[in-house]
Amino acid sequence: MPTIIDDVEEETEDTETTTYSDINFSNWKLTLPVDENNNGSPDEYQPDVLVNGGYRNIAAIAPYMYDDTSDASLVFYTFPASSTTNSSYSRTELRELIDPSNARINWTLETGGTLRGKLKMMSISEDNTTSRQYHSTIVMQIHGIISIADMARLNLTSNNGPPLIKMRWIDGDLWVYKKSLVNEATSGDDLFDVSTSTWVDEKHNMGTVGFDPFEFSITASAGKIELQLNNETPYVYEDVSLAKWPFENYFKAGNYLATTQTSAFSSLKYYNLTVTH
Repeated sequence: MPTIIDDVEEETEDTETTTYSDINFSNWKLTLPVDENNNGSPDEYQPDVLVNGGYRNIAAIAPYMYDDTSDASLVFYTFPASSTTNSSYSRTELRELIDPSNARINWTLETGGTLRGKLKMMSISEDNTTSRQYHSTIVMQIHGIISIADMARLNLTSNNGPPLIKMRWIDGDLWVYKKSLVNEATSGDDLFDVSTSTWVDEKHNMGTVGFDPFEFSITASAGKIELQLNNETPYVYEDVSLAKWPFENYFKAGNYLATTQTSAFSSLKYYNLTVTH
C-alpha cells in the first residue's frame, strides 16, 4: 500500500515583536543639547509627551534620544551646543519630576530614594587637549535644589543647588564625585552657599566599565549614600557633610558631556532605568 504524504504546508505566524528599553517616562523630563525654539535655553520635553512611546513621534527628539530595538535600549546622543543657565556643557538628559507639573517639588535625604539603571557607553570623542584619551560624560546624578520654603525664608531668587552625586565616565572608569564640606563646622544658613568655598567634590573610582554594559544603583537616605556597580560590594558614604546636607534633591540620568570642544560628541544607551522612593 503506498504511503500517503500530507502535502499541507504548516502556517507560521510572524510572532516577533519589537522590544524597547524598560523606562517609564511618567516622572522624567527630557533636556536636549539644542535650542530649536530660540528661547535662549535648551529645549525641554515634559513627561506627558514622552510617555507611552510619545517621544518616538517627535521629530526634534529623534537625533538625540532614540530606540535601538536590536538590543532593547534607548540611545542618548549629545554634543556641545546649548547649555543650561548654571552650566557650560550640553546634555541629552532626563530629570526626575516627582510631580510632573511642578519641578519645585522634590525629595530630601530623609525621604530617600534609589536610582537603578543598566547602561553602556557606545562611543565618545577623543580628547586632544588633556592627558585623557577620551572626553568624559556624566551618566547619573543626585542634584541638589533649594526648597520653596528655604527660598522664601532666605529671600533668594534662585533655587540652584549643587550636585550631591555625579557619576562620571572617564576613559572607561566610572568615577563618583560627591559633594563634601570644606569645613565640617559650617552650619545653619551658611550651608546654602553653593560655591566651592563651602562645598567641594570628593572623588572615588568605582571601577572599570569600558564600553561594556553595566548596572549601577544610587541609594540615598538620611546621612548616607550607597553606590553599587554590578554585583560588587557597595561603596558607602556616611559622614558629617551628608548629615548637614541642607538641600532637597532630584535624580538625573543620561548623557551630560563635560566639554565645549566643538568636535566633541558622545553616545550611550540605557537598557532600563527605575526610581523608587
